[in-house]
Amino acid sequence: MNIRRSAAALAAATVVLGAAVPAAATPSPTPSVAIPDGLYGTTDPTYDGVWRQSLALLAQRTTGVTPADRAVAWLAGQQCASGAFAAFRADTAKACDAKLMVDTNSTAAAVQALAALGGHQAATEKAVGWLKSVQNADGGWGYTPGGASDANSTSVVTGAMAAAGEKTSEVRKGGKSSYDALLKLSIKCDIDPDGGAFAYQPDKKGALAANADATAAGVLGVLGKGFVTTAGKTSAPPTCDPATAGTPSGLARNGSAYLAQSVHDTGYLKSALPGAEDQPDYGNTADAVVALAAQGWTEQAKKPLAWLEQNSAAWAKQSGPAAYAQLIFAAHAMGTDPRHFGGSDLVAQLDATGPTPQATAKATDQAADADKKDDSDSGYGVWWIVGVFLVAGIGIGFLISVRGRKRQP
Repeated sequence: MNIRRSAAALAAATVVLGAAVPAAATPSPTPSVAIPDGLYGTTDPTYDGVWRQSLALLAQRTTGVTPADRAVAWLAGQQCASGAFAAFRADTAKACDAKLMVDTNSTAAAVQALAALGGHQAATEKAVGWLKSVQNADGGWGYTPGGASDANSTSVVTGAMAAAGEKTSEVRKGGKSSYDALLKLSIKCDIDPDGGAFAYQPDKKGALAANADATAAGVLGVLGKGFVTTAGKTSAPPTCDPATAGTPSGLARNGSAYLAQSVHDTGYLKSALPGAEDQPDYGNTADAVVALAAQGWTEQAKKPLAWLEQNSAAWAKQSGPAAYAQLIFAAHAMGTDPRHFGGSDLVAQLDATGPTPQATAKATDQAADADKKDDSDSGYGVWWIVGVFLVAGIGIGFLISVRGRKRQP
């Protein structure tokens, strides 16, 4: 569940690294296409438009914000007649054809957002139908139809199925479910120091390499959870237990044990790119917090959450709406207020990257009207109050009423 991933980044990762590469560095700082009205973010949407819009709207809905109509309309309008979504369609008046690359990740993200928003049952049913039609024989999904199953795609689609009201264990192809696909991508506890982790995909020889991002996704996938979740019940100690690996709960526990160990010392996960020093990976760390919380290991998630609160502001500002959404999902999973996240209001910062949400706009208008009324009411305006306090000489230089000027959810 690499929330920062784009189609281009994923394709490059499959060839070069065999794992998802953060898309934060992928979008061009100078968009090659015009930013459509209603879309969140200012970077080129070619590779992540639907993805970032879906996460932004889902994060707003999760925090009680009603998105702008045109933002929702933009996302809904990206859907193809088949039910699938591409990363971005610049001309929605033109029907989708074989040249347009639709993908499971954009489609699954859109399903999670539209299902949460409500009022889009026909669209989500059509999208779910398309996702079922491209399920692989091993029970999983690849990024594109027919592509080899990977942990991230399988998990984000599983989350979409759950959001749409499907029983994920019953969504099968050839008798195989997403659990069967993820089981094949999990590393056994007793044969590898990275036991419990999930691989993104096997390498050419069939070997599995631990991938933290794939592991966070895999945990949510076997638990049948989407991007938005709350803390599960406290479970057994965070250790990898080979005896439990044959069940979804066991796979989730073992994957969570790997994540807990990975963030134990520093509080964050690292991103390693060829030729570069390891760097903190903010997005994957946020994913890990969500996965650990879903597993019920909130104690193990506290340290990485605190690290994010203290260190993620610059990353989120640079990366845009999907990054803010990712942090909101982590805060929500841990029961932390995203409006007071390390001194930042993640909700306001997300809202500022696109169309003003309906609820915020309404609250702002009401506040402005109230301020005008206060200023015009005889004897009880703001400056009359200021004068009273000045004359009273109680040590207050002035008093300014700011009722309603703060952005409301």
